[in-house]
Amino acid sequence: MSVGRGTPNHASPVLVTGPARSGKSEWAERLALESGQAVVYIATARENPNDAEWSARISAHRARRPERWLTVCAPTGLAAAIDANDAPGQCLLVDSLGTWTANLVEEGDGAWRDEVSRLLRCLAAASGSVILVAEETAWGVIPAYPAGRIFRDRLGDLIRRIGPICGAAYLVTGGYALDLKRLGTPLD
Repeated sequence: MSVGRGTPNHASPVLVTGPARSGKSEWAERLALESGQAVVYIATARENPNDAEWSARISAHRARRPERWLTVCAPTGLAAAIDANDAPGQCLLVDSLGTWTANLVEEGDGAWRDEVSRLLRCLAAASGSVILVAEETAWGVIPAYPAGRIFRDRLGDLIRRIGPICGAAYLVTGGYALDLKRLGTPLD
């Protein structure tokens, strides 16, 4: 069984990446729906009742999801959440790697590398389908502050490490999803 378009097998993760407001989440949700599997939505956002705009974004994401989808909140323990919810015939939709990275930006380099290693191991071992949403952040100016540069570099490296293990990878921009595995040439 495959998840969405062009995924060779159910155990290969699917990466959906692109800039802000490009339609990444909607495309990932569409792939999850098309899988025909039970969906577990793994949300990495931390709710903040003092931030009305952030709360509105989270509410918009919730409103789009079918009520039958289970939602699991994992602002930091992403590998553990994937492991705990992984099952054959089930689709996990992780939204998003950028928010998860931001939640861990203050972790030291060693702790970050350990988190990434755990995530890569659990993705490789997943028996069900996993769809990962990730933001492309390095298309703009270099951040003026160290934390911004750490975030940008960590997320870029994470996406580059996840892409090759995915059965499908999509770039969503301008309201279109481009199949990177079909159109692109992998780097060594």
